[in-house]
Amino acid sequence: MPGTTSHRPLVVKLLAFLEVFLGVNGLIGGIPFLLAPDGSILGMTPIQLQKTPFLDFTVPGLLLTLYLGLYPLAAAYALWQLPSWRWPDLINPFRQFHWSWAGSLAAGVISVIWIIVQIQWIPFGFLHFFIFFWGVLIMRVALLPGVRDYCKRASSA
Repeated sequence: MPGTTSHRPLVVKLLAFLEVFLGVNGLIGGIPFLLAPDGSILGMTPIQLQKTPFLDFTVPGLLLTLYLGLYPLAAAYALWQLPSWRWPDLINPFRQFHWSWAGSLAAGVISVIWIIVQIQWIPFGFLHFFIFFWGVLIMRVALLPGVRDYCKRASSA
């Protein structure tokens, strides 16, 4: 069994915080696009999508809500609770660790990829830098020994 949930190292708490922060921001950005695909809630216009393959903000809003909103929140929950569900292990490439570790690492990778793709179409700005940095920080913290020890399985399955 992975690390006990009754004693979470500070770095695990930090990683969970980083993921929750990313997830809440993803929802703050994604849900308004789903509610108003013209971007009006966030003060954006479809003109800002001219160089993208999208006609409105529906698809970006859905992707943002799912992958930068709900996914990091789910990864934080899994890291915090270490649920004994077996089905996530079907896609866990790191069998020696609880699947929440791979999920946490993936949350950082997803945010970095999101920004790299986004800046191909939208001019680079502070928010891009911030989310890119946040994703790198999530990956870096996930790789710390304290997090890996917490998620390490007693014996490889």
